[in-house]
Amino acid sequence: MTISISSAFDSGNIRVLSIDDTPAGVRAELEIVRDHQSDFYQWFHFRVAGVAGRDVELAITNCAHSAYPDGWPGYQARYSEDRENWLLADTDYADGTLTIRLSPDVNAVWLAYFAPYSMERHHDLIAWAACQPGVVHRELGLTLDGQPLDLLTLGEGRKQVWLYARQHPGESMAEWWMEGALERLTDEEDAVARLLRQKATFHIVPNMNPDGSRRGHLRTNAAGVNLNREWHEPSMERGPEVFLVRAAMDETGVDFAMDVHGDEAIPAVFLAGFEGIPSITDRQLELFHRYRDTLAARTPDFQTKRGYPVAGEGKANLSMSTNQLAERFGAVAMTLEMPFKDNEDLPDSDYGWSPARSMQLGKDCLAVLAEMIDEI
Repeated sequence: MTISISSAFDSGNIRVLSIDDTPAGVRAELEIVRDHQSDFYQWFHFRVAGVAGRDVELAITNCAHSAYPDGWPGYQARYSEDRENWLLADTDYADGTLTIRLSPDVNAVWLAYFAPYSMERHHDLIAWAACQPGVVHRELGLTLDGQPLDLLTLGEGRKQVWLYARQHPGESMAEWWMEGALERLTDEEDAVARLLRQKATFHIVPNMNPDGSRRGHLRTNAAGVNLNREWHEPSMERGPEVFLVRAAMDETGVDFAMDVHGDEAIPAVFLAGFEGIPSITDRQLELFHRYRDTLAARTPDFQTKRGYPVAGEGKANLSMSTNQLAERFGAVAMTLEMPFKDNEDLPDSDYGWSPARSMQLGKDCLAVLAEMIDEI
């Protein structure tokens, strides 16, 4: 059977340099394709076919110059034979090449940087959520590729809570987190959800970057723009996604905001805040620290020792959403980061950091918010 490597599907990304099919096994050399009109690249997602019972070695050769080369040491690729369960592959990194080794039982196997969250699944999520009691769906507008930008609203409380994910489309764990959060919020028998919906109105954007998601980008939209550097002056020409979401935020105001991401290099879950904004208040900072520390106490999957450097006084980058929302609205805003690598403090040798853990974290984050919602 002919060996085939393909990525011409939703979120696919790989370039085939060579395939050697020998009695000893299959070896292919590959490259990750850059985001359109950008130098960013790190996300990959492709299918290998015709390999049942064969030893397969896949060498991705251009990793040294990727967006985050520190993300490769200690990283393990994900693979799936059924596109439901994504397991850790035998993976090593040396001299700029990521080498993945497999011995599939079936003829087609899929590989990805992290378990993909397809645009088809996104539409299924929107359709399901919009049918739940009390949920209102609104299309904010269209992206540069003509895809809809979806907003879900639920709850009747006066606190305005915004949850948004996947500004960086390759960080697919962020939309898995959203699926978990929406499952909990729409559960009418869940006491946390009932309390939150009574006290707050939730505005949820499960995918901020549909174009990058479908195109197989790591970090940018259809124009090669990093959306999380557009929040100070968004435009419909460069980043309609941010322009439309920020305009909707201006309509409602923002009391609490969480921007959900994944980090390539740090093997842990952590939060980044808004230290360094010009108008920072003691109240904002105290509530952020309390949320962070309470989350660490509630779930072993979260920690506070590792994370990003804190900006100095007046040094916050207001083009980033967390800083912009904390400054613009006086909100308690934060960026949640999950790992592409496993959670080093609580490793899982089969799945690593996974969709299931991302979904559970979404539910856990809501429980912490419920403890504090009256004070936000």
